[in-house]
Amino acid sequence: MLKELIDKFYLEKQKDKEQHHFYITDAGKCGRAIFFKFKNVPREKMDARVLRMFDHGDYIQMQILNILFGLGIVRASEVNIPPHELISGRADAIVTLNNELYVVDFKSMNSLVFKNLNQPKKENVDQIQLYLHFFKISKGLLLYINKDTSELKEFLINYNPAIAQSLLRDLKILKTKIDANIVPQRIPGYPDDWQCQYCQFFEICGMTGGGEVNWEEFKKKIEKKF
Repeated sequence: MLKELIDKFYLEKQKDKEQHHFYITDAGKCGRAIFFKFKNVPREKMDARVLRMFDHGDYIQMQILNILFGLGIVRASEVNIPPHELISGRADAIVTLNNELYVVDFKSMNSLVFKNLNQPKKENVDQIQLYLHFFKISKGLLLYINKDTSELKEFLINYNPAIAQSLLRDLKILKTKIDANIVPQRIPGYPDDWQCQYCQFFEICGMTGGGEVNWEEFKKKIEKKF
């Protein structure tokens, strides 16, 4: 009874929205999946349990942020990057430690992933590099939170302009493909890459093939299927 109502609530929150600009969380991610989001391609729905886990992670991050406010070190929270023609994003917090500014990005995960985390995830480093770039701050902290045990791990990230510029350059190239209706090629690690394992476009990507494809021609195929 209640379970069905709660599941329905979460499932109805899912709506396939056409994406019109890049988010910082897109940095370093699969270009093909991002292309499909821009084109509002039908995607596999997440189940209600996964959506509840996302909500749980958000609540934990809010608790951590409240602690940082209590310590009096937060200079800004949920702060948007300056307006940019290509990308938008919002950092979790900017704090002061030992008279230095740091961009802080929270990431929550389960015990299994947390246990094996010995270095920051590349995709998280890419994201915080862009925050550092846009806020003109030289240091960042990735704070990982174990959702099951509340354990914490943190990693210091120093600004690397070469990484930031490379990420922005890749996004510009991807935007050109999106505007030209060219579906990007698959990522090299397909189908074993972690992004593939959790991709809502996995089935459609499999239909597309490995190389670049004309979107208008391919769209006719998936319209017949969906």
